[in-house]
Amino acid sequence: MTVQISEAGNLPASLSTFVGRRRDLAEVRRRLGTTRLLTLTGVGGVGKTRLALEAAASVADFVDGVWLVDLAAVRDPSSVANAAATALGVPDLGTRPLIDQLAAFLAHRGSLLVLDNCEHLVDACAELAQGLLSASPGLRILTTSRRALGIYGEHVFAVPPLAPDDAVELLWDRTTAVRPEFQVTDGNRAQVLRLCASLDGLPLAIELVAARLRMLTVDEAVNRLEDRFGLLTSGSRVARPRQRTLRALIDWSHELCTPAERLLWHRLSVFADDFGLDAAEDVGAGDGIGRGEVLDLLDQLVAQSIVLPCEREGLPRYRLLETIRQYGRERLAESGEEELTRQRHRAYYLALAERIADGWYGPGQEEALARLRVEHANLLVALACGGDPQATLALAAALRFHWCGGGFLGEGRRGLDRALAAAPEPTPLRARALWVAAWVALLQGDHALTGRWLDEADELGERLDDPSVRAHVQGLRGSLAVFRGQSEEAVALFKGAVAAWTTLDEQSGVVFVLFQLAFAQLRLKDPGGAETARRAVAAAEAHGERWGRAYALWALGIDAWLRGDREACSALARAGLEIMRGFHDHIGAAHLLELLAWITASRGDHEPAARLLGTARSLWQDIGTSISAFPHIAGSHARCEEDVVRALGPSACEKALAEGGSHRGPSEAIAYALRAESERTGPALGAGPL
Repeated sequence: MTVQISEAGNLPASLSTFVGRRRDLAEVRRRLGTTRLLTLTGVGGVGKTRLALEAAASVADFVDGVWLVDLAAVRDPSSVANAAATALGVPDLGTRPLIDQLAAFLAHRGSLLVLDNCEHLVDACAELAQGLLSASPGLRILTTSRRALGIYGEHVFAVPPLAPDDAVELLWDRTTAVRPEFQVTDGNRAQVLRLCASLDGLPLAIELVAARLRMLTVDEAVNRLEDRFGLLTSGSRVARPRQRTLRALIDWSHELCTPAERLLWHRLSVFADDFGLDAAEDVGAGDGIGRGEVLDLLDQLVAQSIVLPCEREGLPRYRLLETIRQYGRERLAESGEEELTRQRHRAYYLALAERIADGWYGPGQEEALARLRVEHANLLVALACGGDPQATLALAAALRFHWCGGGFLGEGRRGLDRALAAAPEPTPLRARALWVAAWVALLQGDHALTGRWLDEADELGERLDDPSVRAHVQGLRGSLAVFRGQSEEAVALFKGAVAAWTTLDEQSGVVFVLFQLAFAQLRLKDPGGAETARRAVAAAEAHGERWGRAYALWALGIDAWLRGDREACSALARAGLEIMRGFHDHIGAAHLLELLAWITASRGDHEPAARLLGTARSLWQDIGTSISAFPHIAGSHARCEEDVVRALGPSACEKALAEGGSHRGPSEAIAYALRAESERTGPALGAGPL
């Protein structure tokens, strides 16, 4: 970068357009007007220097100029003041310390000093900034660094990656410089967005890939990103060496870390997504890092913009950009520690899943599912760890509530299938995984596979003399009988399961079976069905159990429907849906929405009823099935839809169904239904005893 010194400053003229970042630019300019020391931090390649120069060039408040001190090539901390003096044109007279000469020069001037690339000279830059600001009231300093200077009065602005639209605009701008005919069209925009997202929105990476688009298509570039460090090697010949390739850029960040920080960076690369502090401690500690050291090391990696703090589901989390993660994973593989670190990763998530499964029946179910939802990507990586089939089998089974109550039936099915195939030995873990796999298959409507898994689980439970497995199998056989329309057989099986769980003194199992027994009894017009449903509600309340309570309210709603008590049925369905808000249970939400649709249609509100049916239908579709896989309610659904078609006509009915179906996912579907109902009737029944 060629610098022309003048009284107005020495900012270089830009050779390319500044793209996007309007909000960031405005915020930096605002802060420059209110603080004397502002540091722009961020991961390498995020565009700190470019943003700083653009902001500095656009501020007209500095009558004595804006001065750039480029420290990229400075290696000796004692040379920082010399670099500043050279930039300002202050000769070193040798009569007193150079920092004092600089302070005297700036003492009565209103200038902005831009200290660029301070990360490898933080202490020297902090000393220079402190000395100059103390002696020069009119001076302001803007620094760029991967870590803050850490002195009193410093304000920090973390430069984020580019927003998707800005990233696309930058890619287009830089690509057209080497390939003028390049366009972002409706046909390629999705892939362009994917390319930019895969590059973490890092301007340097986008500029490097733009150079490759001279000869590659966007699709080809996306497909080659697995070897991003080999792909992104065509930087400007006049750029600093560490900015000519993506690997050189990350190498520079790696060199600035201590050996322990590097080691933790490598180990954190096994996380597929963001992670919590406890996970970092479990996975990162050992063999060179004490558990008590992880917190400080993680803090240092955050300070250096290697690890980014974030938040999900209200939980504090940390993450690595994909480029940083891939670099760390390469270094981890080179160290020979990859397999051990992956095993630690799986062990952490197995312990978490088993802790949640063992403590499921009680308060905190929604929070437990939220925690697993946050960890979903890491759970899938842990399931794919390999090396110990029994540990994988244990994890797949322990995640049963995540699969069945959290909305991940498809991934649960695939994970269990793979785990069972890899661990055919007749172990207690296999017996547990078999009944869990049967439960998942049942909820997907695959009755044949459900029967096969239950048969094997039953036989293995007998061989191992495991009464818990046999009780689970008996209850699930009852559920399968309900799904097949065999209500009498279901009642007998459920009563046997209740007795088995009572003998084992496992009230959690009793709660889960009771609401299903109530439904089967009600289908047989057994007057005891309502009492069974109330027992289920009471048992759930006694344990603070909410998931089963929502289903028990559904069973009570069925009783009210059969008795013709529309208002009670509506209130019970709404109360169940209020509870289901905290879960991602597609099936439970769909059952309650179906019930609400029947009541709505019976009142003559056919269009809202059609929308509710459409919403329920979308939930079945989300899990890869349809109402036909649930014959125990399919008949009532069909009759309700026939009534709606007669009242509205086929075209209007289909339009309302489609409108309801646009509300996807349990949370959105429930919010839509409850909002519509509250406008008609007021708030739903509370969660108290019924």
